Amino acid sequence: MIKILAACGAGINSSHQIKNGLEEEMKKRGYKVQADAVVIKDITKEMVEEYDIFAPISKPKFSFEIPIPVVEAGPILYRIPAMSAPVFDEIESVIKKLQK
Repeated sequence: MIKILAACGAGINSSHQIKNGLEEEMKKRGYKVQADAVVIKDITKEMVEEYDIFAPISKPKFSFEIPIPVVEAGPILYRIPAMSAPVFDEIESVIKKLQK
């Protein structure tokens, strides 16, 4: 099971849309993923270390290094396949490299 951390500014809408989009699309592609949605300000290094992939709406700056692959997932929100497909492809590429 691949664990993905989705994050946005409020943790209410965008991160949940990213979470749902990733879970649905990766399931279609044959991968078992579990995504969680959080508020970006609540993220700690310890929290991130519990996940395999970090999928924020846009690349944030933290006071610590992110030790896992980061895939900017904002384009998923547009629900336009030409925009979201590259994000899903990048997530799939990362999953293949993780070999889980």
